[in-house]
Amino acid sequence: MLRAAGLIAMALAVAVPPVGAQTQTTVYVSPTGNDANPGTVSSAPVRTLERAQQLHANVVQLADGTYELSKPLTLTAADSGTTWRAAPGAHPVISGGSRVTGWYLSDPARNIWSAPVPAGLKTRQLYVDGVRAQRASGPLPVKLTSTTTGYTASADTLSHWHNPSAIEFVYPGGDRYWSLSTGGQGPWTEPRCPLASATGTTVTMAQPCWNNSTNRIMRTDTSGRTVNLVGPRTLGNNQVPGYVENAYELLDTPGEWYLDDTAHRISYLPKPGQRPVQSEIVAPRLETLVSGQGVSDLTFSGIQFSYATWLRPSTPEGLSEIQANYTLTGEHGADRQGLCQFVDKGACPYGDWTKEPGNLSFSGARGVRFTDDVFTHLGAAGLDLGTGAQDCEVRGSVFTDISGNGLELGGVDHPTDVRTSGNTIADNHLYGLPAEFHGGIPIVVGYSERSLITHNQIDHTAYTGISIGWGGWPDKIGKPATPNYSHDNTISANLITDTTQYLADGGAIYTQGITGSSIDTGEKITGNVISGQTGHGHAIYCDNGCTYLTIAGNVEYGNQNDWGATHANYTPPADGSTKDPLLIQDNYWQQGDADSAKNEVVIRRNHIITGPRHAPAATIANAGLEPAYRHLLTQQVGGHSAPQAPAQLATTGADGAVYVSFSSTFVDNGAPVDSYTVTAQPGGRSVTVSADQYREPHYVRVSGLSNGTAYTFTVTATNAFGTSAPSLPSAATKPSAANTAVPGAPTDVSVRVSGGNASVHWKPPAAVSGASPVLAYRISAPGLPDTLFQGHTALWADSSRDTFTAVGGLVPGKTYVFTVTALNATGPGQPGTAKPVTG
Repeated sequence: MLRAAGLIAMALAVAVPPVGAQTQTTVYVSPTGNDANPGTVSSAPVRTLERAQQLHANVVQLADGTYELSKPLTLTAADSGTTWRAAPGAHPVISGGSRVTGWYLSDPARNIWSAPVPAGLKTRQLYVDGVRAQRASGPLPVKLTSTTTGYTASADTLSHWHNPSAIEFVYPGGDRYWSLSTGGQGPWTEPRCPLASATGTTVTMAQPCWNNSTNRIMRTDTSGRTVNLVGPRTLGNNQVPGYVENAYELLDTPGEWYLDDTAHRISYLPKPGQRPVQSEIVAPRLETLVSGQGVSDLTFSGIQFSYATWLRPSTPEGLSEIQANYTLTGEHGADRQGLCQFVDKGACPYGDWTKEPGNLSFSGARGVRFTDDVFTHLGAAGLDLGTGAQDCEVRGSVFTDISGNGLELGGVDHPTDVRTSGNTIADNHLYGLPAEFHGGIPIVVGYSERSLITHNQIDHTAYTGISIGWGGWPDKIGKPATPNYSHDNTISANLITDTTQYLADGGAIYTQGITGSSIDTGEKITGNVISGQTGHGHAIYCDNGCTYLTIAGNVEYGNQNDWGATHANYTPPADGSTKDPLLIQDNYWQQGDADSAKNEVVIRRNHIITGPRHAPAATIANAGLEPAYRHLLTQQVGGHSAPQAPAQLATTGADGAVYVSFSSTFVDNGAPVDSYTVTAQPGGRSVTVSADQYREPHYVRVSGLSNGTAYTFTVTATNAFGTSAPSLPSAATKPSAANTAVPGAPTDVSVRVSGGNASVHWKPPAAVSGASPVLAYRISAPGLPDTLFQGHTALWADSSRDTFTAVGGLVPGKTYVFTVTALNATGPGQPGTAKPVTG
């Protein structure tokens, strides 16, 4: 109705133009049109967007169908004032891809099909019937020992593979626990580097990716930190990758594909029931669909933007990630890029690392609007409203199936001069992101002023939901955050669920750096509803140098931590005039922090809840998409298919059994995951649990196994459209009757009470010899039913971590003594006891 009303208003404006105004002109475009047509009447449309652009109309109206670009649509100031819109009832798609045809059965024994592609085609993505296919990937075929230039392999296997220089090693971050050893450059990252060559057992990695990822320059003080102050010097897991991608030899799982750009051929292993000759298979060609420099008053409405790639990660630059898909690039990425005053010859400004480009990209734009659009099947960031964007708006749009960041606003290259100002991101649905570069974020904002991010729904993300701010890292070494112009940004009434499903040390809302010049002008995070965070971090994460931030009136439950002020370490002047002021008030959460005012961090009037029923109904109802935009939640984007495979398998043995934990599938391809199946090898023993049954404990127990036998495990996910490919296998794990001890007692047990609810905190017990890992915690108090705390946090947290949950039903005036007991495969340990509290 809103859209129809808008079109009626537009029509009236055209019919009766104001005195002296230019009459509106419309150019009609259709995939079946002809560029020789005038395009000014719907019966004689032009065919291409380039021709429509040349006609300089006020409105370009696109008929239904796909508009396959031969080159990016490049807009300049001369194109300002134009509305590009869908015709009523139409669903136009602007595409940078081409259909792949000519399929033939190239390897009958393996059911591999191939098709020729044009010479020079390079892409990182392939789509089959509207669903992203997985590049051929698999576990390491050899053991690797790192060297200064790469690795020494235990065998010469890789040197015999076809085109070793196309192979990528991938280093997933995330939480390490049980048998899972994560890599990355911090748990929030997933770097990837290509091979340069493989000769015999010598694997040489591509430069500069290898140096930028393994030799980041260290500070010479006692901080033990890199000069960039973000993450470690080198890759984790002893620099050993988690898996290998993009090799023909790994083409062994239905749904995988491989591009041989030397033979100009794509190969694909179909899923059951698929025949490539009958499928629509599209390979993205372009890296940019639409770009604009210095444009103003430009509108895109009702259009889908799809089928673009991003090739830099396939070059020797790789993806040497810092944070949020910002990367180190160039020969001096590790020792100069963005290091400014901290090193000799450091490039300024501090933290100006290389931003992930957008498949739609605008710089210096003013008044650019995207409404009712779809950003999907994209290979970089979806939309980049870059440095200098002013008074732009993205509203009522869908972002999904995007390789990296969803929507980027502003940048980090101009902290004090070129301003990103007055932009609105509202009523959008961003989900299942990112699909490839898992450190990406649905909404990422650099330096910005007066930005409003409101009423969006963000769900099922690999990492953080919304990130805003930059340049706060010097706070870690007692130096002030980077001065910047950011102020008066608001993040309000967003509904954010199921974040950090794959990586960790993030949050639903993450912010850092200086956010204003006072609490009044600083950033406001208000009225958001946040739940279901998996990996460790904080639901609202106030990170490095975060200053002048207000967190008020939010509802948070079921998260690893509800909010956290970390790295607020800036050493103030001798007169004590400067700290890192924060205001945290009137929130509804499980964390239960006491009122306090210390170092200008004010915490007051917050409420303990056990779930959404104890929060204000008006706040719950107001969060997320407004009524006029809730149809986006049921809008079908892309094809239907089985979900992506689960990942990050962790295992631990018990008597005749193994416990298997994994990252839940966050890309479901059109239908929610119904169940997971865990399969052991050897023997093929399997256990199936519903998605709801898995969500609470975050593990599956596979019993009936033989003690002393080494088993590996794979997991599949099933939805209404089928079962995923198996996950990569877990590390080998042996069941054993040896570990029969129970856990130790949790320590530092404490309780705070508010409104009949209690927030119970504890630290997990230290490791006990002969005890298997903790699986859950039982919280008890006389007169109350026991509460079982379980899930990812229970499995991951060690004795250094503050862990908590909330318990309800306390009677006013009654005294309670709470105990917390750790449970493992053997049974309960000794309880830890808190001081008495009164309900």
